[in-house]
Amino acid sequence: MTKIDLSNAYRDYIACLNARDWPGLGEFVDDDVHHNGHSIGLSGYREMLENDFLEIPDLCFSIRLLVSDHPYIASRLQFDCTPKGKFLGLDINGRKVSFAENVFYEFRENRIWQVWSVVDKAAIEAQL
Repeated sequence: MTKIDLSNAYRDYIACLNARDWPGLGEFVDDDVHHNGHSIGLSGYREMLENDFLEIPDLCFSIRLLVSDHPYIASRLQFDCTPKGKFLGLDINGRKVSFAENVFYEFRENRIWQVWSVVDKAAIEAQL
């Protein structure tokens, strides 16, 4: 997979998330995916994402920065959304917030196998 192929696969993965195409998630995510050092598998990863969309009905992943160096992707995602209640332990309760997530992925056999994610919680706190 070339850098361009990897970048395109990642963009397709983000489109899958934004479309909430949960049956299609396995096309992009390995059955043995790890998130922040924990093996959660595809079903756990899907459950995590579904829960995010339940807690944040207007959630939309927007790529602001994308760097590809096979087998890795580094991305800065931007969010402008309205969590229903608590988010990251903060009482958001329906207020609109903007924040970024810096996330790194390792691909194995053309699917996401490792994910390391850091959300800019300080940016949210500054808005409250």
